[in-house]
Amino acid sequence: MVNRLSLRTKLVASLLFVVIAGGLLSSLIGTRLVGEAIVSQARARVKSDLNTAWLIYSQALERVRDVVQLTAAGRTPPELLESRQWKKLEEFLAKRCKDFGLDLLTLTDARGRVLVRTHHPFLTGDDQSSDPLVQRALKGEAVASTVIVPREELEKERSDLAERAFLVFVPTPKAKEVAQDRETAGMMLKAACPVWNGRGRLAGVLYGGVLLNRDYRIVDKVRDLLYGEGRYEGKEMGTATILQGDLRISTNVLDEKGQRAVGTRLSEEVRRAVLEKGEIWLDRAFVVHDWYLTGYQPIRDLAGKIVGILYVGILEAPYVDLRNKVVYSFFALAVLGVVIVVLLYFFITSRITRPLRDMATAAAKIAEGDLSVEVAGRSQDEIGLLAQSFNHMLVRLKQARKELEDYGRSLEAKVEERTRELVKMQDHLIQSEKLASMGQLAASIAHEVNNPLSGVLIYNQLLTKKISRGEFDRDAILDYLAKMEHELSRSTKLIRSLLDFGVQSEPKIREVNVNEVLSRALDLAIHAGAKENTRVEKDLQPLPTFMVDPDQLEQVFVNLILNALQAMPRGGTLTLRTWMESRELKVAVKDTGCE
Repeated sequence: MVNRLSLRTKLVASLLFVVIAGGLLSSLIGTRLVGEAIVSQARARVKSDLNTAWLIYSQALERVRDVVQLTAAGRTPPELLESRQWKKLEEFLAKRCKDFGLDLLTLTDARGRVLVRTHHPFLTGDDQSSDPLVQRALKGEAVASTVIVPREELEKERSDLAERAFLVFVPTPKAKEVAQDRETAGMMLKAACPVWNGRGRLAGVLYGGVLLNRDYRIVDKVRDLLYGEGRYEGKEMGTATILQGDLRISTNVLDEKGQRAVGTRLSEEVRRAVLEKGEIWLDRAFVVHDWYLTGYQPIRDLAGKIVGILYVGILEAPYVDLRNKVVYSFFALAVLGVVIVVLLYFFITSRITRPLRDMATAAAKIAEGDLSVEVAGRSQDEIGLLAQSFNHMLVRLKQARKELEDYGRSLEAKVEERTRELVKMQDHLIQSEKLASMGQLAASIAHEVNNPLSGVLIYNQLLTKKISRGEFDRDAILDYLAKMEHELSRSTKLIRSLLDFGVQSEPKIREVNVNEVLSRALDLAIHAGAKENTRVEKDLQPLPTFMVDPDQLEQVFVNLILNALQAMPRGGTLTLRTWMESRELKVAVKDTGCE
């Protein structure tokens, strides 16, 4: 397949390919780096936000411990406890609980049995010594931790706490399927501290806590501190959540109805990494119904067991849109750069390829025979040198063409002269063949002529005898004379045919009956080569006339017949056929010499 693209097009296409391929590769790499930088920056922010959220969470736990510890360390609880003033002790603890925002504050004796509850003052005497925090406090240690509190324990402290903790699971995309459909226990920030009497002996244990289920103070504080009121397309930019296991119990993530997504569950991928493996998750994750750049950190109890998760997340959409804007801007600049480069390169290649186009045009004219063209070569670079060489080649072509024309004219003269010589030689050869055939025919014709002449001689002798004897028989004499005339005519005809065959004449083309020419050639050749037992069969079909030279055609037929007769030295059958086939004349000369 012929490539008809111009050189300039090929150069521009080559550059365009290189620029586009390089630009595309660099754009892909650049956009990937930019995208990774944006995502990396977002992840770094999420990590920082998670640390801040954990600090706020830890401060909330420390605050509970400080309130419980300060209350236990005061003078009032030991005095009221020793004086067994239960009503005043209950009022004092209820006031402290309300003032510092605790959900419960309970006092036990030195064995861990409940003495006073702030909300159920008459529900006392149950043993709390199995509680890990109370156990540590009975040993004289002030402790605080996140704990899971069963429903029955919540009901002992406050009835509404059990209702707050109760949550029905909300179907959540990408969450792990579980048989459980509700949660009755609660997750609490809880602290326990020993109470010492005036003699420095353990008088009891004071424990208190804040139930995290449906308590939004921590998560809203995290959101307000880290993300403020920022929104994107009607959605909050950042969110925070506290999960009990994989269940959201306190969150500002909103569901499709615009309500807090309490009761929704964690995606299975994050659950496996954080709850099961205990890892900190810093990656994108599907939260309820949107993708977020998230941070998840496991929350452990006093024994180190993972009981919940603290989450912060930034809506992914703003970063994706920012990345896309950067990518589109990058590609737009790349395309603009490619267009500018191609236009400049097109202009430059036009100046470079113009002399080449001129040479191509000149070469086309030279191919058509026009040698009057000339290429202007102004520059001294490779193209200028090529133009000079092209002009030099053109001069040499003109010289070669002139020499070739001169040589052609002389060659034509020599060819004409040689042709004339060849024609003469051909005529001479034809005449020689005729003479050779004449020589062969002459011997046989001499024999043929001798027979009628002998007859003439005999009849002449008979006529002489009759006249000398005086026998004048008129009819007999006329008969002898007629026979003598016949034999002489026969001899004359043979001699005339031989003379006509031997005469060299100029070719004359005229309408001829080929059957007649073949018959004449048979009459002339049969006397030279026919044997006594030679039989001639003729099958000459009616033919139209043809424009030929009858003499040369007769010579051909004579040669063919003589060759056939010579092939039958002992005689045989000579067959002559003429017929038309597909507008062509067919002539066959057949002998039985090889049979």
